[in-house]
Amino acid sequence: MTNKYDPKSIEPKWQKYWEDNKTFAATEDSTKEKFFGLIEFPYPSGAGLHVGHPRPFTAMDVITRKKRMEGKSVLFPIGFDAFGLPTENYAIKTGRPPEEVTAENIANFTRQLKMLGYGFDWDRAVDTTDPKYYKWTQWIFLQLYKHGLAYKKNMPINWCLKCKIGLANEEVVDGKCERCGGEVEKRDKEQWMLAITKYADKLLSGLDTVDYIPQAKAQQQNWIGRSEGAEINFELYFTYDVSANDHRGPNGEKAQLTVFTTRPDTLFGATYMVLAPEHLWVKLALQHGTVLENAAEVEAYVNDTKKKTDLERSAEGREKTGVELKGIKAINPVNGEQIPMFIADYVLGGYGTGAIMAVPAHDERDFEFAQKYNLLVRDVVAYDMGVRLDGVTHRRDAVAAVLVRSEDQKILVMYDKIDQKHRLPAGGLEEGEIDVVAVQREVREETGYVDIRVGGSLGYVYVHFYSKERNVARERFVHGFVVYLENQEKVELSDDDKGRHEYFWVTPEEALGLFAKDEYTYGEERLVEVYTKQKRCFSDDGIVINSDFLDGLSTTEAKEKMIQHLEEKNIGKRKVQFKLRDWVFSRQRYWGEPIPLVYCEHCAQTDISANPGWIPLPEDQLPLELPKVEKYQPTDTGESPLAAMTDWVSTTCPQCGGPARRETDTMPNWAGSSWYFLAYTMGKENGEYLWDRSKMDYWNPVDWYNGGMEHTVLHLLYSR
Repeated sequence: MTNKYDPKSIEPKWQKYWEDNKTFAATEDSTKEKFFGLIEFPYPSGAGLHVGHPRPFTAMDVITRKKRMEGKSVLFPIGFDAFGLPTENYAIKTGRPPEEVTAENIANFTRQLKMLGYGFDWDRAVDTTDPKYYKWTQWIFLQLYKHGLAYKKNMPINWCLKCKIGLANEEVVDGKCERCGGEVEKRDKEQWMLAITKYADKLLSGLDTVDYIPQAKAQQQNWIGRSEGAEINFELYFTYDVSANDHRGPNGEKAQLTVFTTRPDTLFGATYMVLAPEHLWVKLALQHGTVLENAAEVEAYVNDTKKKTDLERSAEGREKTGVELKGIKAINPVNGEQIPMFIADYVLGGYGTGAIMAVPAHDERDFEFAQKYNLLVRDVVAYDMGVRLDGVTHRRDAVAAVLVRSEDQKILVMYDKIDQKHRLPAGGLEEGEIDVVAVQREVREETGYVDIRVGGSLGYVYVHFYSKERNVARERFVHGFVVYLENQEKVELSDDDKGRHEYFWVTPEEALGLFAKDEYTYGEERLVEVYTKQKRCFSDDGIVINSDFLDGLSTTEAKEKMIQHLEEKNIGKRKVQFKLRDWVFSRQRYWGEPIPLVYCEHCAQTDISANPGWIPLPEDQLPLELPKVEKYQPTDTGESPLAAMTDWVSTTCPQCGGPARRETDTMPNWAGSSWYFLAYTMGKENGEYLWDRSKMDYWNPVDWYNGGMEHTVLHLLYSR
């Protein structure tokens, strides 16, 4: 049939026409409205395109064709994000140069993309491994360095003992190297960092002005993780080597530990401390052999932690482990209590101060840890029932019991004929009486059962209720307990209690149904829910209790009052903390952009900068190109393969003219992908990028960006 569509003849004809006539070439036309359609440029792997490429590319191709038909100037560019680990791993395996493999892969991708007929402006194509491109990646790094936004820091990395190489978290599986299956541990390594945290607030507020989908904004907000709270100083007390308590700092201060918390209102409930195994105090304690009673146990735990990634250590649902630092106590600054100190791998050295105050009654992880190691749990926040009554009589001492019949796990609910409501055995404390004694007395007085056992606390509830018997509205902090009935033995009730109640043994679900019928309760439903769900820890806002000058305040009020107290007493201060960490910007790899800095011993002697001795290359010496190497494996010391290129490493200091050595770390693959959308707008001449502000202003900002949700945090964050 003559009208049959023949793609093999028709499509190449028009694709050639488009290419010869530059049909899709973008032009800056001030008389037209512009449209910048951007896709996440692909990594050119040896396997070629996969279905995840044409899916967003096709969608954007449809959109840009429609925009051209509407009369707009359209920029729809393409490029290749070609530096990175997969090609280097291939080079290590085969011995083939990464640049050779990359060129082949890009040629194959180009062929496939043109075959699909996309309307790309191929004249603006970028390749992040092209020295004419990464010249400007290096230039951007130098600007950051000159403005104090790039610095060196010693920090732990994942280290494969067999490959002798640093690994990203994603390259470690079950504590083993993804490549060779060998053991992985943590090792300290100097890394170049970018101070992205200086822009944390700006990155957050900027989300109000970018047209991102709600999910992308939410992910970035969570990643940046702004938290308001306080830094609190805990003095340390040495119990194993008491002579250590005589040592003072340069200003006469005692040894202390600083923590950050978003819940300063719960400080009275801090019953132990937890340090990251890599915390400085742990290192110091191990170095001074007399400080710890169990130094060998602590050191073994520290070494075991080195084999785990941060992702493993912070995984949800993972069993908490730790070791007590026997010989050191922390002193709670608001009540003077000496509390035990532990190390545990669920606390990360790179977040906050690397130490936490543990409030197990109001934090799930702390509670789980406290249960395992039999540590004190002290309630300092009561669940607020949220009902308020006028003309309240204040009575802040009450207990209630979820009385459980052991053989069938049913609980006892009483119907109070006078107050006409369902309730649990409960009542106020007598003078001088403690809660546990009071709850046993109340159960015996109101039920007659005598063979009972108190199982544990269910926390506190702040409640208003109305007593018809006394014609009064009351406010109470109810301390709930689970109490087990061991047998049916009873004593006769008092004359006041006889006939007052009807008794029902019901399931917890049936009990909640009975309480729901009553307008005001004693907080019974909350206590039964805690018993049913076995969720003892209460981590939400409420009313503060057992906290001296904070008692009765809402958690919001208590936070503010506690921070004022900390600052007045000079034991802490207000603090804004971010989950966002500074960007680790160096890799001990070959296949990446060389970092355009040299180290000069002579200049280091007089350099008072944050990075003494590190001298930037003059901009007219860019690009600093990758030299050819024979082997792509890292060196035995864990340095980049570039470190073995002594002729390349040895150079002249651009500042003093003396001998110097080049930085041998390279940049991460994120470096080139963080600004490629700007490169598209410049245009090129003989392969050189043209920094034309008028063109950049014309095309930017990007109007529509298509890509995968897996890149909405790091890639978009770095680009912004």
